[in-house]
Amino acid sequence: MAQLPKRLLDGYSAFKSGRFEEDRERYHQLAEIGQTPKIMLIGCCDSRATPEQIFDAGPGEMFIVRNVANLVPPAQKEDDYHGTPAALEFAIQGLKVEHIVIMGHGQCGGVRAFLDDEFQPLSEGDYIGKWVSLLQPACCDKKFDELKRDDLDRQGLLERSSVIQSLNNLRTFPCVRELEKEGKLCLHGAWFNIATGDLEYFEKDQDTFVKVDS
Repeated sequence: MAQLPKRLLDGYSAFKSGRFEEDRERYHQLAEIGQTPKIMLIGCCDSRATPEQIFDAGPGEMFIVRNVANLVPPAQKEDDYHGTPAALEFAIQGLKVEHIVIMGHGQCGGVRAFLDDEFQPLSEGDYIGKWVSLLQPACCDKKFDELKRDDLDRQGLLERSSVIQSLNNLRTFPCVRELEKEGKLCLHGAWFNIATGDLEYFEKDQDTFVKVDS
């Protein structure tokens, strides 16, 4: 078996002698009593949009799920593998998180693939194409037009409207719907600008995305 890449070995060495030592007691506590994060974040697997870095999160603070284009499929009962819904079930029923954040980002490759009429499947299974087809309702919904502004192109609009679509899909899960109604669970939408580091959040009262003051 090949050894881990040198970049990973160097990174681990720096982590072990640096952050791990600084947080040694915290890691020991997490090992003894388990994790109790209050926040679940569903983000994209894009290497440029790392939630732990964006939100300066320490070990055990956030329960994070990442997939292509930060999508949440609607609740289904078919016999199949459901990675994101399984994580959602564990976060809500097992960890009892109090907040769920859907975070999109700029220059999303999954969104770009969906919008590209000439996109060619990368394999016979076309896993990406099938997965990003979940974006279809987001570009047909009236919210797509309502979010329009001068500085946003079609991709920028879909990156944001898909966050709202995933929030709506979250509410198709009975446990989410019931806990939100009882005030025990809050849902949030966000969008991260890779180029500038700016963060936007979906402001429910204004019904649009608003820049967060840093």
